[in-house]
Amino acid sequence: MMAKLLKLSNLKKTIYYLKKNGFRKAYYAAVERASSERKDDYHYDSLPDSVLKEQAGKASEFSTRFSILVPAFETREEFLRALINSVLAQTCGNWELILADASKTDRVSEVVKEYTDSRIRYHRLKENLGISGNTNEALKTATGEYVALLDHDDLLTEDALFECASVIEAYRKDNLELRMLYSDEDKCNSDGTLFYEVNRKPEFNLDLILSNNYICHLLVMERELMQELGFRSSVDGAQDHDIILRAVDRMMGEDRHAARKAKLPVAHIPKVLYHWRCHMNSVAANPESKTYAYEAGCRAIQEHYRRVGIEAEVEMTKHPGWYRSHVKIQGEPLVSIIIPNKDHIDDLEKCLSSIYEKSTWKNYEILVVENNSEEQETFDYYKNLSWRYPKARVLTWEDGFNYSAINNFAVKEAKGSYLLFLNNDVEIITPSWMEEMLQICQQKDVACVGAKLYYPDDTIQHAGVVLGMGGIAGHIMCMASCEDKGYFGRAVNVQEISAVTAACMLMKAEDFQAVGGFDEEFVVSFNDIDLCMKARAAGKKVVFTPYAELYHYESKSRGMEDTPEKQFRFEKETKRFEEKWGDEMAKGDPYYNPNLSLKEADCSLRED
Repeated sequence: MMAKLLKLSNLKKTIYYLKKNGFRKAYYAAVERASSERKDDYHYDSLPDSVLKEQAGKASEFSTRFSILVPAFETREEFLRALINSVLAQTCGNWELILADASKTDRVSEVVKEYTDSRIRYHRLKENLGISGNTNEALKTATGEYVALLDHDDLLTEDALFECASVIEAYRKDNLELRMLYSDEDKCNSDGTLFYEVNRKPEFNLDLILSNNYICHLLVMERELMQELGFRSSVDGAQDHDIILRAVDRMMGEDRHAARKAKLPVAHIPKVLYHWRCHMNSVAANPESKTYAYEAGCRAIQEHYRRVGIEAEVEMTKHPGWYRSHVKIQGEPLVSIIIPNKDHIDDLEKCLSSIYEKSTWKNYEILVVENNSEEQETFDYYKNLSWRYPKARVLTWEDGFNYSAINNFAVKEAKGSYLLFLNNDVEIITPSWMEEMLQICQQKDVACVGAKLYYPDDTIQHAGVVLGMGGIAGHIMCMASCEDKGYFGRAVNVQEISAVTAACMLMKAEDFQAVGGFDEEFVVSFNDIDLCMKARAAGKKVVFTPYAELYHYESKSRGMEDTPEKQFRFEKETKRFEEKWGDEMAKGDPYYNPNLSLKEADCSLRED
């Protein structure tokens, strides 16, 4: 651990954080950073010559032309040559490289003179207009159908434009519009010999990009759209984050739910097509070098909310480049908290008392659903329940255990416009847990919101569900430390996700009814996952928030199907899920990169 703390890159980050936040916070941030490093054996291998030759042959049939924009400023000679050479090496040759140079010296121009390729276009700017202004100057002269953004010290992989062109051409064949696309990326050291920290990204995820610019590089956008929007100097440092948000707002139009249902014309290529160079002055190595960029990102998100008419305040988190939104809750809706219970009154009491004592949202009711309890002590407890907890009442389920049927039964008695499904073995940590979930769930295109759950030992029990993990579905980051940010912040960012656990799940009553509630064929397993899948099939979102935190006292060893009866039931429910959602499973989870493991919950790289 200490060796990790003393790594040069980590030391720089720690010193910066120490200056800004003090020793205590800096120490824990450094420990968190070190402990979250994964032992992925990532290495980048250039494609074989045979593949490159094959790509070049295919690319000759493509019509798509790219304009690559590079705003240059006193670029180091070796970095600039490497950049230009990486463009010249593209297997898709239908491109123009536009360099907009705002340097005071002739450093850049002298390097460019070494190249005679007519596709390389150099513009010496009269003044330095900043990153946005300089990029706009390059953008004015672009002639390609699509524009790719390339920082002056970074590199494209040899197949970058080929892969982008392949996707664009495929969309055209299907008569589909494609206005924006992006790829995975990695980092490389100063001399470009070591590649590391590969960022395997999900498909487009609006909630995630409102938390962090996970798209970053390589970003390609339709030229007409980019020229129409332009880059804004007011958000210099986060100008790419800002233009992505404005582009998405433009694509979605006024009816955002309808636009989402129709699927946005945005594509993700799950391949590393961009090397982000890490050196002394880069954001990756030294956060202090671009503190202003994080502040600009905050403004970009704030302005997005203003454009779409959502009352919200945005703040930076303790993690540089990651943001938290506080959306105003409209009205004071009643939340119906549904808690099935069979005996285990100690668990139930801890749950109820924590709701009453800690919750800052007061407009709720609690429906405890008695389910075949056997101990007299339980029924004695119920007798005093409404007196001790006036917002609570007991419903009695008289049939055998069926989690789905029990909750469907309770919903019929619920008075709230929101339904909060809750296990009896949870304890509230965050006083504003209901507000954190409500602010998301109230949005028209959101159906389900899940919370962040911890085991009693402060390891993560739930931070969202990935389709296909462990077979059918599994919890991401399960058993990781509560201090672990997760893979590129997956454990600490609000994000759209395939499913969340009903151990704590909020849903609009109208959305629950619209999808037919829980499928009662799922007696024990997959009922919450199936509910989320039905909501998604209806065009609604499922969202995970890390800001609603609860303890879940479920045992880490719980869930063993250790009897023939349980095994038969589990196999039956597995088969039903596969029959219902087999096509979606075959496509892969859109919120999880196909290059990441489905065997391990820590987002390590796939071994096959």
